[in-house]
Amino acid sequence: MGDRERNKKRLLELLQATGTGNGYCADCGAADPDWASYKLGVFICLHCSGVHRNFPDVSKVKSVRLDFWDDSMVEFMTHNGNLNMKAKFEARVPPFYYVPQASDCLVLKEQWIRAKYERQEFLADEKAVSLQGDREVFLWKRGRDNAQFLRRRFVLLAREGLLKYYTKEEGKTPKAVINIKDLNATFQTEKIGHPHGLQITYRKDGRTRNLFVYHDSGKEIVDWFNALRAARLQYLKLAFPDLPESELVPLITRNYLKQGFMEKTGPKQKEPFKKRWFALDALERRLLYYKNTLDAFEQGQVLLGSNEQGYEVCEDLPKGVRGNRWKAGLTVITPERKFVFTCPSEKEQREWLESLRDVLSSPLSPLYLLNASAESGLR
Repeated sequence: MGDRERNKKRLLELLQATGTGNGYCADCGAADPDWASYKLGVFICLHCSGVHRNFPDVSKVKSVRLDFWDDSMVEFMTHNGNLNMKAKFEARVPPFYYVPQASDCLVLKEQWIRAKYERQEFLADEKAVSLQGDREVFLWKRGRDNAQFLRRRFVLLAREGLLKYYTKEEGKTPKAVINIKDLNATFQTEKIGHPHGLQITYRKDGRTRNLFVYHDSGKEIVDWFNALRAARLQYLKLAFPDLPESELVPLITRNYLKQGFMEKTGPKQKEPFKKRWFALDALERRLLYYKNTLDAFEQGQVLLGSNEQGYEVCEDLPKGVRGNRWKAGLTVITPERKFVFTCPSEKEQREWLESLRDVLSSPLSPLYLLNASAESGLR
């Protein structure tokens, strides 16, 4: 067996070796990585390898299966590997810092990788970069009515638990004052149409207000996102002093479990089906629907309890009900009424059914119970 085939075999064995973490991308957790940085000693996926190529002074990558590896490179990978290097480069990741997963957008992955290896922000002997405390930034914000992105000043007052934004750069009166307890932030790059697009939501008068913003700098928008997360964690620690930090971290911010177009009919199930954009917030157990993807407020929502409370979702439509353009249907049953939807394909139908069932079968989170209690008190 030649050196090329022998070393390829050794690398493939390293990928499968137990206790190394090599079977998953060192940066985003994607399964079965096919690339590796032979300068850092980590195995990574194809997407993350593209980011590593952008700083060749720090990282150099090769394909595990297609490129030639000499003996010294393989020895280096053997003595390092994903778990060892994660222990080094992720020694002091703040609990509020968002660690991207395989399904996350590029800007989150890129800034995570750069923070780890290029800027080395999380080494044990380095002073951690602080994103906590008050912070001010100018963001491009989409107008509620005219859909234009205009430059707006955002001010985070972490100690007060408030986020404000201003329509004038030196303005004294904020356009909105947002309580951190009601805030969520999630990257929505495809929906917003910008690689750094961030959606900030909060509850306003019983409805969900959406702000769509971006910053030209990937680092600035990710730093801003993590600053919001730091303020949120501070609030959660005060709201739930008896819960361990590990249970609070998943409550800081959340992505939508599922988004997409469906058609819906009315409560009598005789009204015309209308196309709407839906977003499933699993933590707050709300299925929100909009006329357009970037609307400032939802047209309506379906509140989702649990199976034990009489909520369920069924495949297909009630007898005698037919969709408009789409035929693959589902019905959400609540104690008050049935909500009937049609999906553009059977694949979308299966994904919605699975996502809705996940929510209905999951226990009610402490944050959901707190928010539900607060909203009922306002009625």
